Amino acid sequence: MTKNKKVKKENEVMDSEVENNDITREMVRDSKVNIILQGDALTKLKELPNESIDCVMTSPPYWALRDYRVEGQLGLEETFQQYINKLCDIFDEVKRVLKKTGTCWVNIGDCYASGGGKAVEQSAKRQGAIDTGAYPDNPSKAKLRSSMPKCLIAIPQRFQIEMINRGWICRNTIIWHKPNCMPESVKDRFTNDFEYIFFFTKNKKYYFETQYEEALHKEDPRAGYGRLHYRGKRQGQKGTGQENFVKIVDKRNARAVWKISPKPYKEAHFAVYPEELCKRPLKAGCPEGGIVLDPFFGSGTTGLVALKQNKKFIGIELNPEYIEIAAKRLKPFMEQTTLIQPIMLNNNKKEKNNGKK
Repeated sequence: MTKNKKVKKENEVMDSEVENNDITREMVRDSKVNIILQGDALTKLKELPNESIDCVMTSPPYWALRDYRVEGQLGLEETFQQYINKLCDIFDEVKRVLKKTGTCWVNIGDCYASGGGKAVEQSAKRQGAIDTGAYPDNPSKAKLRSSMPKCLIAIPQRFQIEMINRGWICRNTIIWHKPNCMPESVKDRFTNDFEYIFFFTKNKKYYFETQYEEALHKEDPRAGYGRLHYRGKRQGQKGTGQENFVKIVDKRNARAVWKISPKPYKEAHFAVYPEELCKRPLKAGCPEGGIVLDPFFGSGTTGLVALKQNKKFIGIELNPEYIEIAAKRLKPFMEQTTLIQPIMLNNNKKEKNNGKK
């Protein structure tokens, strides 16, 4: 690349960053942040401006696992390929609204081809699972996983490959290890105690704040001091040059296996990922004051962590019941009433309907 072309490219990047910052300021000024948008993720994403989001953190509904009893929900497609295509269509829009420097983190789990999943594997609990919405009480849906009995379907890997095929850059496959995972009654395989988190970007250069963790062997006297690992009798003596060696083992670059225990949220009767799982992605992948998007907002964990880190959020959620749960959870951390306006509107509609009855 010639010097003139390089300068031109750098100027284009700077112009793009200035434009993105202007969009962010406009969204903040017009109270278009720290809100929950009710509706289908794909439809609502199309309402957001290009390159306006700094970071995405989300966990989409898993395929053929739970019926949320809401029209238009994701996860009850007839085949896993339909599910993957629909999910990646949503992330095509996510890519559009994500800034060039943005990051995207997706938590997604797998399932077995066993005629209906864990609720069927544990048939004695089938009716209870149906009652709580954990399994779709629909004969046609019971065939969703019957084509490859007892085989893991590899939903996360299929999703990851399709995202890469659509132009995303996958920077990490992170393992969320659950020390206190749910026990499984199966006798012919091991208990699953982890899920995947994929870390994607749309460009080779992006915002990232390096995260560190405690070194495992920092008290070991053999642990590294500088690059020469000097251990002679003059170690640390002034005038020998050895006093400049710095111990480098107290902290190390964070690894890609995260040991985090799931923590239920008492107000929600559906799966909620813990705050701890959100902290590192948002701290690493979103600048302070930036905007975090969660297109499957659920109980609002992503928004809660964003607020605690002095960042802003936009949530998208299809289920009005979950919006009420999230709004109640987030209200103590909010300084404005924008968030709860959709709930107030829903309550007003209910009151009018009750009046008519």
